[in-house]
Amino acid sequence: MLRRTAVPLGVLGGVAVAFAYVGAVDPNEPGHYPACPLLRATGLYCPGCGGLRSAHAIVHGDLTAALGANALAVAGYALFAVLWTVWAVRAARGRPLGAGLGRAHLWVLGTVVLTFTVVRNLPFGGFLHP
Repeated sequence: MLRRTAVPLGVLGGVAVAFAYVGAVDPNEPGHYPACPLLRATGLYCPGCGGLRSAHAIVHGDLTAALGANALAVAGYALFAVLWTVWAVRAARGRPLGAGLGRAHLWVLGTVVLTFTVVRNLPFGGFLHP
């Protein structure tokens, strides 16, 4: 069984190390991470702006701050957790993941990310600013 779950466990280990690093090195303090190039060049927030602050808040158990920093990232963390769990369980049972993304899924995902990006940069979308 360990052989079948090696890849999902490796992915989980990599994600855990990344979250541990972001949890230990506060992105709210300047100088630790590079600034967003889109924000620096245009003043517009990209869909990832606030993602590191969101991850830092999740590591420290502050869901409210995480949602305030980047709500889309928090949804992505939750979606990753669900998909990883399904993957690990199926791998442990010796079954393939079998969850390919079709065109419709990709269009929905792209539309959600684009809508989030546009709304957070409009005057009434200030609640989505990091």
